[in-house]
Amino acid sequence: MIRKIVDYQKLNEDILDLLVEKFPDGYDDADIISFRNVKNEIVEAVEVRTDDTIYLVKVGVRLVQAMEDHEEDYDSSADDSSEADFEEVKHDDSEDLD
Repeated sequence: MIRKIVDYQKLNEDILDLLVEKFPDGYDDADIISFRNVKNEIVEAVEVRTDDTIYLVKVGVRLVQAMEDHEEDYDSSADDSSEADFEEVKHDDSEDLD
């Protein structure tokens, strides 16, 4: 299984969907995972999973706002959206955990 650390600024629609689905009312302290990165800095993240990848999404005030904005956008367009409305965005500069 692939493990990646992702900053909120690099979240794509799929990861945002997973976050909003897993934490519809937001996350709390019990959901946060703390660890040290390769620079020995403490990083706090929440975990979401797909079939083949574990994402650790770095937390902060901006992540909460991004999730809320995404949920509002999704709710307002859910009735008239189609698969053609979504564009896949890939980011190669996320950190792999090993």
